[in-house]
Amino acid sequence: QVQLVESGGGLVQSGGSLRLSCAASGSIFSINAMGWFRQAPGNQRDLVAGITRGGSTNYADSVKGRFTISRDNAKNTVYLQMNSLKPEDTAVYYCYAHGPSGSWGQGTQVTVSS
Repeated sequence: QVQLVESGGGLVQSGGSLRLSCAASGSIFSINAMGWFRQAPGNQRDLVAGITRGGSTNYADSVKGRFTISRDNAKNTVYLQMNSLKPEDTAVYYCYAHGPSGSWGQGTQVTVSS
């Protein structure tokens, strides 16, 4: 199994930046790809950004040009750099590891004030 621990959420003003981190442990060799999802109250959980083992990335249209997903293999950590944040980015952000069995982190709150 894979364990994921997220950090880096918080309160920021519109236009500000935050960086989320997701540290993986356990059966990390089984991870094919990792991603960040977010869920606002009353909404479904949607993919924000993903990165494959080979380094390919993909983004939701709403965050393209503002968010960047990256990873540090030596630290088994994936990052989500979020710039030019908007109030509509407010949500709980979850890290996800895709493999034989998917794993979710506990979530970290991101709040963007107008």
